[in-house]
Amino acid sequence: MPRFLPYNPEQAYLLPPSVKDELGSDHLCFFVHEVVEWLDRSEFEASYSEEGGAVYEPSLMLKVWLYGYALGITSARRLEQRIGEDLPLRYLAGGARPDNWALSAFRRRHARALNDAFTQVLELARGWKLGKLGTVAVDSTRIRAAASRERIDTEQRLRNERARLRRRVRRWQQQCNQEEGDEGAGCRVPAGQLERMEQQLASIPRRLQRLRKSGASKLSRTDPEARFLRSREGFVLGYAAEIAVSDDHLIVAQRVTQAAADNHALLPLVEEVERRCRRKPQRALADAGFYSTGNVEALAQRGIDAYVPDSNLARSLNRGEPLRLGQVRQQHPQLRAMRRKLRSPAGRKVYERRKAIVEPVFGVLKQQRGMRQFRTRSLAKVAAEFTLATLAYNLTRLYRMI
Repeated sequence: MPRFLPYNPEQAYLLPPSVKDELGSDHLCFFVHEVVEWLDRSEFEASYSEEGGAVYEPSLMLKVWLYGYALGITSARRLEQRIGEDLPLRYLAGGARPDNWALSAFRRRHARALNDAFTQVLELARGWKLGKLGTVAVDSTRIRAAASRERIDTEQRLRNERARLRRRVRRWQQQCNQEEGDEGAGCRVPAGQLERMEQQLASIPRRLQRLRKSGASKLSRTDPEARFLRSREGFVLGYAAEIAVSDDHLIVAQRVTQAAADNHALLPLVEEVERRCRRKPQRALADAGFYSTGNVEALAQRGIDAYVPDSNLARSLNRGEPLRLGQVRQQHPQLRAMRRKLRSPAGRKVYERRKAIVEPVFGVLKQQRGMRQFRTRSLAKVAAEFTLATLAYNLTRLYRMI
């Protein structure tokens, strides 16, 4: 007789009574549960009033979203499905089945509370002697918006659309006037079509004003706050996501902006590190996109040792080539000092740590966690979404380090 193990898919209990017996007491879901229970969640709870219908506990929603982002689940519909199928998510939801509407509303609603939770997790890390601020590496990436590149407003497009609509309205009005003059004939313009065209005409001045106010040459109709930003793959319709990472690979500051260039982001990120961690880093590492003389001088005044090459020096460092004669005729003392520091063996060794510190974090967020495109629209909502993603990253990092 074959020595087969017992098999019965119709048995009454497929799982043991305790979830920990099945998953193990050191599973990630139990760590997420414990950390969220430790957090001060009053900021989440304060956004709800006593009036209206019952809603899900903020702790429930926060736990399932954090665990979802840790697995790379950024879609509310997908998370709703997995809550019914995934044992850790069922445990974190306490047997509840929130739908995608409730999950999406929670993510959109709690931008401020999520930022507060991000800071609290950094405080927890400092209590565990993590989140070291000897060296902080800064970088940015472009993340696509939830918007079509084809639905774009420009001044020329709006003028062309207005002229086309006016021609069609005029033609239909002439057709109606002509047919009304014929005995027994009626206007054959589709019902309501003329009114819709007139409404579209009336909306063009508002769209044109919004375009001019934004200061951009192109503006998305589906997400007016997204911008066309240069990336390695060309221009991306989206947002700039910026992070500062500690030497032990914890994200200690993060934000989302519409900025086309990075050189204005270095000082705000360093200030964000000081605000969240309550002390300043000793060194700041960033690539050539963050260089400006003003940035280097401001960091020096704060007592922070900056390692930020200018574009010519970065090119020579990456290629292992000496600076050309025309590139070294710079008179500003800060630039000369930065070049001397980064050309020295000790300075170059420190600067080479930047890639090892910050770039793997973006690799995890984009490649493993699916943060290549935002799910929400508008700057405030995508900022909350990115906070949720970075908060989940820090939790998984702490989980592996303790």
